[in-house]
Amino acid sequence: MRADAADADTQTDCFEESTAFLGEWGRFQKQVFFALCLSTVPNGLIVMSIVFLADTPPHHCLVPAHLNLTAAWRNASIPLEGGARTPSRCSRYRLEDLLSFSERDLLPGVDVNLSTVPTEGCLDGWEYDHSVYKSTIISEWDLVCDDSWKNPMTSSVFFCGVLTGSFLSGQLSDRYGRKIVMFATIVIQTVATFVQAFSTSWAMFCAFFFFVGGGNISNYVTAFVLGAEILVPRIRTIFSTAGVCLFFALGYMLLPLLAFLIRDWRMLLFGLTVPGCLCAPLWWFIPESPRWLLSQGREDEAEAIIRKAAEINYVEPPTVIFASSLKNEEEPEKTRALNICDLLHSRNIRWISITLWLVWNSLSISYFALSLNTANLHGNAYFNCFLSALVEIPAYSLSWLMFRFCPRRFSIFPMLFMGGVVLLIIHLIPTALVYVSITLEMIGKFAVTTAYALVYAYTAEVYPTVLRTTALASCSMASRIGSIISPFFVYLRNYSVSLPHILMGSLTVLMGLLSLLLPETHGMPLPDTITHMQRFPGCFRRKGY
Repeated sequence: MRADAADADTQTDCFEESTAFLGEWGRFQKQVFFALCLSTVPNGLIVMSIVFLADTPPHHCLVPAHLNLTAAWRNASIPLEGGARTPSRCSRYRLEDLLSFSERDLLPGVDVNLSTVPTEGCLDGWEYDHSVYKSTIISEWDLVCDDSWKNPMTSSVFFCGVLTGSFLSGQLSDRYGRKIVMFATIVIQTVATFVQAFSTSWAMFCAFFFFVGGGNISNYVTAFVLGAEILVPRIRTIFSTAGVCLFFALGYMLLPLLAFLIRDWRMLLFGLTVPGCLCAPLWWFIPESPRWLLSQGREDEAEAIIRKAAEINYVEPPTVIFASSLKNEEEPEKTRALNICDLLHSRNIRWISITLWLVWNSLSISYFALSLNTANLHGNAYFNCFLSALVEIPAYSLSWLMFRFCPRRFSIFPMLFMGGVVLLIIHLIPTALVYVSITLEMIGKFAVTTAYALVYAYTAEVYPTVLRTTALASCSMASRIGSIISPFFVYLRNYSVSLPHILMGSLTVLMGLLSLLLPETHGMPLPDTITHMQRFPGCFRRKGY
């Protein structure tokens, strides 16, 4: 990002002054606000769809039906494991021995001590319980036992696509325009989801899931930017802190309902493409960003959009809308270009950046791990997923209130600390009190979601204008790394059910304490340069910094 962003801010002020005649909340602004919010509903549906697409149904080794086994030996063919004495998922007694015992009319547990019978792997595949799902990608390609690592890897591939989309979407929208990139990535997400339904292998499914992830984040971010550039500051704040977040949560809430109605993973994917297709009419309600058009020297197109907006709002536009100063007639002064390395240039900005990268990464791990873990909670997986989505509604509402009225550090810290402590308490709850555990998990999700929204807005406040976009991009990258590894936090429950909560809770509490070191920005003017930034504890202002 260029260091002459102050010039861009002057241009932004001129833009808002030039378009002030439109008003703040006319028909045009309402049309753009709700159309952009509606475009994020498919994102909420798809981003957590893996919870149902890749849920692992109960299963055990298949015992071929043609084998001449007595009913007693067929029923006893699977070893019982653990304190609950549940059937093994990955082994069976050696069929050669069972056939011998069956032919001699020996009875299991009476004539034969089962603990002495050798076991073998599931050489003939697995038998799955179809009481909840007709099929998932797990039962389709037997992603269990030795291949169980492919389950979290599927989610990680999606988030790798999200990471890639985060990098590319900004550059593409800066070059080709916000609107065209937004709708192009909606098409990519929808088409890739549709093609996924025809996958013939796990590798093919993952390959298209990567593009789904890239399209998912790209259209979301571009819609976010488009709204920020078109709407006036007061409405922009509501749009960015509540509007898109709440509509995303609405899509997330619709996911368990759709999955409940469609129990086959291929048909579910077809269902997930429908909201993307319904976004097509929004093309005629969402304009290109006039700010971007002006930055590209396309003044006539920008003016045409504003005049159309005036017509929609029933106001009379002035004869000349944009002053010549807004059309970049004068060449701006050349200054040094700043980049991501400048986030580590001075001691103050370096410690702020490192702290925020750690906090963003930790929040992403906790948020996505808790969201992906809903299928593993006791009770109905669909209802648990709905609860996980529902708690985001009050979380985003609270984050908006806290951000508007409360100090930043003392808003972020209690949410992080509370979320971490609640997650640590979960593993202490007796197994029989499953509903208490679920309640605590939802409280943890609420706290983490609130903190996530607060940290996002805080990051935009603490960094200077000349590095704000670059800083947000770097923090987003740190969070994407967290989302990539988050599925493996859930996977750790295969070794210890309490381990994921212990790790997430400890990490979140630690980040809460670390957040207290961040400088306060509430009531402070937005910094324009690095020297204007608030100070990190122990970092004193030095000349040139």
